[in-house]
Amino acid sequence: MHNDVTDDLIPTRQSLLTRLKDWDDKEGWQRFFDTYWKLIYAVAIKSGLTDAEAKDAVQETVLAVAKRMHDFKYDPALGSFKGWLFHLTRWKVGDQFRRRQRRLIRHAVAPEDTVRTATIERVPDPDSMNLEGLWEEEWRKNLMDAALQRIKRKVNAKDYQIFHFYVLKDWPVQEVVETLGVTSDQVYQAKSRLMPQLIKEVEYLEARML
Repeated sequence: MHNDVTDDLIPTRQSLLTRLKDWDDKEGWQRFFDTYWKLIYAVAIKSGLTDAEAKDAVQETVLAVAKRMHDFKYDPALGSFKGWLFHLTRWKVGDQFRRRQRRLIRHAVAPEDTVRTATIERVPDPDSMNLEGLWEEEWRKNLMDAALQRIKRKVNAKDYQIFHFYVLKDWPVQEVVETLGVTSDQVYQAKSRLMPQLIKEVEYLEARML
């Protein structure tokens, strides 16, 4: 994993997309995988896939990107890379559900076996799930994580620790004071210093989205 991978989370640089057109660019493909696998996996898990199915969906999505990347042309007028990747992910998640359903049907012993039938009926319909909503939610989380990582590298450790507990974990001021051995003024000051920086970092990353 590369130390500066958070610089590519989630807004994708044009340079990375160009590199992905080269099948032999192992470093570029590793960066792509490091950047996006958690996003794809989280969406797959939240859609109802098992761990093994979600991992398969990740691998198959990455393979689909590899097969189609040579012909991919980034054109803002036609849509974003984010949207293109989402459609590939949605299809591969749907593939996993369809495979699960076929397995369940093959193992159904008889039509009157109500337990088996009920299980089959509980297989989600990929088209009915709000995968786009899950995708947006996880995309925002990854974007926020990237912004926080950028801030963490720029501020002193104590300020970030205060911000982490008080703002991100929503601890009461007194609990932060007692846990970290700081004053309430330090807690408020850390928030006032870092919150504008967080907003700026999120805006910076959003501006770089493809």
